[in-house]
Amino acid sequence: MPRNTKSPNNPTPKEWLANDLSLQYIADYKAFNFVDGEGIRCSLYVSGCLFHCPGCYNVAAQNFHYGQPYTQELEDQIIEDMHKPYVQGLTLLGGEPFLNTQVCIKICERVRKEFGHTKDIWSWTGYTWDELMKESFDKLKLLSLIDILVDGRFLEEKKDLTLQFRGSSNQRIIKVPESLEQDKVVLWDKLVH
Repeated sequence: MPRNTKSPNNPTPKEWLANDLSLQYIADYKAFNFVDGEGIRCSLYVSGCLFHCPGCYNVAAQNFHYGQPYTQELEDQIIEDMHKPYVQGLTLLGGEPFLNTQVCIKICERVRKEFGHTKDIWSWTGYTWDELMKESFDKLKLLSLIDILVDGRFLEEKKDLTLQFRGSSNQRIIKVPESLEQDKVVLWDKLVH
């Protein structure tokens, strides 16, 4: 069977803005999982993505209308779940978290208020680090609240099921605070090769 030769969409800087696109919908929330980052995590899947990577594992969540509106009740449930001592942190997935900054900034700020840095925040994005550095204020604000970023579009031709926390070999696991501080990408140092 031939592989799909289509490519993901490639936006110009500030072309896609959350204020124009996001309906603040949630595709799913999964408490206490261990596949969306290190340790046991609470994972929030936001709705809406324009990258449209061929082979996307969550096509339904590309639709900005998919799922249910984000609510205070859901936010309170996430925080309650994160109070469990065995939960390491929050993960943001999608859809595209950086096209849903209204929701993602709100929950990240609440996590920081409740837990400081005792719980970590991971996020996946189709944007590369370099693209995010040229992006809108809200995207940079969200980035500043995250500990670990898995960046880059999923590329079917680079798909590798053996990779840790990534679908394709072009994607990187980035330590965000260190990268922002050093003004260069600092990779996560716990990769299993």
